[in-house]
Amino acid sequence: MAACVETSRTDARQAPLEMETPPISSCDYDYDQQSKIARFCRPSPCNRASMEIPISCRTVMKPGSRRFPEIPARDNVWEKIREEAKMTSGQEPILSNYYQTVILSHDSFSSALANNLALRLGSSMSFSSAALYDLFKGVLAEDKGIVESAEEDMRAVMERDPACTGYLQCFLNFKGFLACQAHRVAHRLWSQGRRTLAQVVQSRVSEVFAMDIHPGARIGRGVFFDHATGVVIGEAAVVGDGVSILHKVTLGGTGKATGDRHPKIGDGVLIEVGTSVLGNIRVGEGAKIRAGSVVLKEVPPSSSAAGNPARLVGEEDNPVMLNRIPNLSMDHKWHVAEWSDYVI
Repeated sequence: MAACVETSRTDARQAPLEMETPPISSCDYDYDQQSKIARFCRPSPCNRASMEIPISCRTVMKPGSRRFPEIPARDNVWEKIREEAKMTSGQEPILSNYYQTVILSHDSFSSALANNLALRLGSSMSFSSAALYDLFKGVLAEDKGIVESAEEDMRAVMERDPACTGYLQCFLNFKGFLACQAHRVAHRLWSQGRRTLAQVVQSRVSEVFAMDIHPGARIGRGVFFDHATGVVIGEAAVVGDGVSILHKVTLGGTGKATGDRHPKIGDGVLIEVGTSVLGNIRVGEGAKIRAGSVVLKEVPPSSSAAGNPARLVGEEDNPVMLNRIPNLSMDHKWHVAEWSDYVI
């Protein structure tokens, strides 16, 4: 055995807003007839830190309405990780044994991911790394969707984080990515009725990565947890595809009520640092929640909310509609002047 220690979200997807058809040369679409969720385009490496993608790029293409755009080739994540490990081993010989153990000795992405998580989360108090490796590898083998979601999460980090220099760095060092993948395993166990085991995994993730995601929470694909420290997500929360969440964010309840008590975050949402979204409320697709906000009411799609308690940018009956995809632009200041007459 190679170095023997090594998704899910709600099935009911909300359809994105339909816009007038824009030029399509730079966008990448998913034509699944059930979800009709548009995939987002990837900025080039030279300008990805400042790129702002018009929200009209999310146009839903209906079969027969026009010629489908060609879908650009996507990176093979596992090949990229191995290439970067080999290159870095030559540049930093002191890391060569480490990379051999955690990357190059494995024959698949799922095996390496199981090993990496097991090494990070193993503990003499609960699980050995070897036992965790067997557990994680078994779950990843029976649910390929977790592996596919992990690959989409890595692509999301590469697209949205200017500090990320490569897939290898994300795979080994980004705790938001690692905690999310451990949660996917815990959620699978939770869904199978193995709830005690799922909660033990959750506890170790909280101890090691300082993120507390209840194993009952459902998280979509292409999710980016930036910095990730202090993120708390409750049991009944749902996080959509392509969401970006910064550190010190809480998706929580409003008291001790049980049942469906946590937020539902739509596709393509950006939730900025220090935000709390509380209660069984919906944040619509493509919305933005400003830093430090406390959100207690529903946020419409493609709108922006700010403040404590949060209110919509613009008027409540006619909020300012974003013309950028917030989860991709990662712009934390746009429209801030419209929220208040006095902003410093």
